Amino acid sequence: MPGRARTAERYARALTAAVAAVACLLLAANASPTDTAHPPVPAPPGDTVPDTEDTTSGMDSLTTVDR
Repeated sequence: MPGRARTAERYARALTAAVAAVACLLLAANASPTDTAHPPVPAPPGDTVPDTEDTTSGMDSLTTVDR
């Protein structure tokens, strides 16, 4: 059985563990999405038109129009 650690060694280990815990909490807080206050902006209604050329392909019926 190892001998009892000195008081200074125990405090040093506790301080090291506290610093590591704070660093982990800061990293976790900064890993979240940057802008969660604003919902995504939908595309304006004029950017999509119905696709009437090929209805048998199984694709979506909307085509994006580049401007």
